[in-house]
Amino acid sequence: MPIRVLVVDDQEMVRAGFGALLNAQPDIEVVGQVGDGAQAITAAAELSPDVILMDVRMPVMDGLAAAREILAGPDAPRVIMLTTFDLDDYVYAALRAGASGFLLKHSTPDELAGAVRVVAAGDALLAPSVTRRLVEDFTRAQPVATTPPDKLTPREADVLRLVARGLANRQIAAELSVAEQTVKSHVSNILTKLDLRDRAQAVVYAYEAGVVVPGPRH
Repeated sequence: MPIRVLVVDDQEMVRAGFGALLNAQPDIEVVGQVGDGAQAITAAAELSPDVILMDVRMPVMDGLAAAREILAGPDAPRVIMLTTFDLDDYVYAALRAGASGFLLKHSTPDELAGAVRVVAAGDALLAPSVTRRLVEDFTRAQPVATTPPDKLTPREADVLRLVARGLANRQIAAELSVAEQTVKSHVSNILTKLDLRDRAQAVVYAYEAGVVVPGPRH
């Protein structure tokens, strides 16, 4: 079955362009295109997409408000927020709402299709530049403790910190000198123990639980 995608953007040219690029992929089908957040809520209920590409700033209802409402429902689709800049003020709020990541509007066709596949598979799309800024902003806003959650083993806490820094499994494996499959198992255990949906929620949890230590590496 192809990955069903709903494109939400107030610019018709952007919607048409993304739709054409995604429909050209053999494993992706664009099931709808709408121009604001209110229409996105209706379309999501009617079309049952697997993934929604959601613009952040739109008239009538912005993408953040629409994402909150859509993601609060049962069997919610994955949501990728579309933005012009990776320093968008909505980034952290959208991740807290349950978005699976961010995609820059000037991304290449391969990056666009790859992003849809990544989140449809249950992973998160978080660029290191985005996670680094989130850590910096969050640690400036409040003191950060370094005690890992009691539910996690010390090694799982280490993996969570590295996930929060935006590292992929391959990079985490190199950092900890373990096999990539071992990292995948740790990430799966972390999500299960903390009742989290995906890596995006794990990143938010890491900030709010105080397991991310501010410093030049973040």
